[in-house]
Amino acid sequence: MADKVYPRESDDEQQVATTPATPTPIPPPSPEKSLPVSSPSPPSAGTYVIQIPKDQIYRVPPPENALRYKHLSKPKSRKTRLRCCCCYFFVTLFVLLLLLAVSAAVFYFVFRPESPNYTVDNLSVKSFNLTSSNVSPSLDFTLSAHNPNNKIGIYYLKSSSVKLYYKDLNLCNGFLPQFFQPSNNVTVFKTALTASALELTTSVRNELIAAEKSGTVPFRVDVRAPVKLKVGSVKSWSINVKVKCDITVDKLTAQSKILSKKCDYSVDIW
Repeated sequence: MADKVYPRESDDEQQVATTPATPTPIPPPSPEKSLPVSSPSPPSAGTYVIQIPKDQIYRVPPPENALRYKHLSKPKSRKTRLRCCCCYFFVTLFVLLLLLAVSAAVFYFVFRPESPNYTVDNLSVKSFNLTSSNVSPSLDFTLSAHNPNNKIGIYYLKSSSVKLYYKDLNLCNGFLPQFFQPSNNVTVFKTALTASALELTTSVRNELIAAEKSGTVPFRVDVRAPVKLKVGSVKSWSINVKVKCDITVDKLTAQSKILSKKCDYSVDIW
């Protein structure tokens, strides 16, 4: 059986099949056919969300707060800190003084405190021999204390003192008893004033002799007594009562009489 014979391609057809096709260039569009470029239209009014980095929000303040931010971020100087401490101190002191004043006003209007009154009842000279310059004076001193308060009692504490002076010379000393004086009460203190081996100068001795002969011997009595006030069940801190009395007696004997007396008193609250 004879084989089937296919027709052979010609050389020209074979060359066309093996040669790649060359792309046909596309001509650019003509200017007449290009579309016109339109400008962007303005955005319409509305609400916009603008995203800003977080670090920029905390580090860069808005222009209206720039000066305040600069002032607050500036480190405080030592002088500024000292000024602030002084301001705090004075404000605290003012508040404390105000509270103290209010408390004192309330205490005054509720209890109506009055100062106690003191007066000398007697000054009896038991021994005062002026025959020599070496003397040992001994006197009995009587003092009346009146507490006029209705709701306040007075505690008379220890460490009190009573001193008798002739001019600036301390002649003899004593003390008051320790006791409690209730409200609206009058208490009479009687204490002994003594001294031993007191050396008088010639001028002082002669002055005392001349004063006794004239019947006017001047003395000064200084009393100092620490006390505490009792208001209800509350006791105050220790307060010093000071009494100063100018006394004139007629002679230096046990039968001496007080010719004149004048007493002033003061209180040291602290």
